[in-house]
Amino acid sequence: MDRILGGTPERSNGALTIVALALEAGVPRNALTQRHTDLKAEFYDKVRARGGMLDSERRLRQQVRRLKELRAADAQEIARLTADVEALVGALHQATMENSHLRHQLADRHAVVRVLPTQAPLGR
Repeated sequence: MDRILGGTPERSNGALTIVALALEAGVPRNALTQRHTDLKAEFYDKVRARGGMLDSERRLRQQVRRLKELRAADAQEIARLTADVEALVGALHQATMENSHLRHQLADRHAVVRVLPTQAPLGR
């Protein structure tokens, strides 16, 4: 424990984790997490007392920060898509109403339906 906390690990990468502590001590990880929880607690207390942050906590904080950024970006995209859906629903409703109106005109033999001229494609 002292080697890791002192920054001079011999068997591990020196990370402030239980895995590195177990490697440094030459014992299986579950020995610290299940049988010697007092050593695990002591290690974490010493890391916190030094003002340091556990590597796992640092990684989790970075991940939380990244996920918050992604969530904000997703919220913006959802707002944009919601506006798009509303516009598309309006356009669909208008097209449906126009289609219905044209069908009624077509069914009414007395109504005059004119075919509008189309424009020739550009570049031909």
